[in-house]
Amino acid sequence: MAILAIMIHVYCMPGMAAGPEIFEYIKLPKESFELHFLEWNVPLRNISFSDYALDMSNNIQHNNVVLLGVSLGGLLVQEMSKFIDVRKVVIVSSIKTRYELPKRMLFARYTSVHKLLPTGLINNVELLAKYAFGESVTKRLSLYEKYLSVRDKSYIDWCIHELVNWKQEVPCKKLVHIQGEKDTVFPIENINNCIPVVNGTHTMIIHRARWFNENLPTIILE
Repeated sequence: MAILAIMIHVYCMPGMAAGPEIFEYIKLPKESFELHFLEWNVPLRNISFSDYALDMSNNIQHNNVVLLGVSLGGLLVQEMSKFIDVRKVVIVSSIKTRYELPKRMLFARYTSVHKLLPTGLINNVELLAKYAFGESVTKRLSLYEKYLSVRDKSYIDWCIHELVNWKQEVPCKKLVHIQGEKDTVFPIENINNCIPVVNGTHTMIIHRARWFNENLPTIILE
């Protein structure tokens, strides 16, 4: 009698302002994995990060899934895992607790200086990329214009506020953290217990897709 292979459903959440296009180069074996792509919605006024995660969890249509989140999406999938059963939570270019926030973001938490950021200029792709990816993208503006599709000012303000004020103190269960050694948004020196990616930057889900395609299946199945 043949044994049917179990299909593992992987739900992918992009980072702040980014669309599912950032996962376009991620290819996992189709006989074992099925990828599903989540998208940011403009949050309701004054909604909490936890309630937003609860709403997002309603998009999960399978049991015992893998949640994969990039950057702020990594924070979100951790919050989502508090409402649904998960096989594993994989975060990329992200943080596990508020203690891994870089000093400049901690400074913003206590001074609210982030509220002074010129988020009204979000249609300036170069500025938006600086917020979302922590990179100067002068030579790749057309590329990042493709990836950065969510440009609502209230959404950007909300994202920045929820990031600098994230309260999680203990990593969630079943978590794997993958971090680039050259990430300038969340420097790896602030990160504990992660899988380091040599020369990986904050955008490595795009530029180091081969590494993820080679390693994600094993990471998920471990």
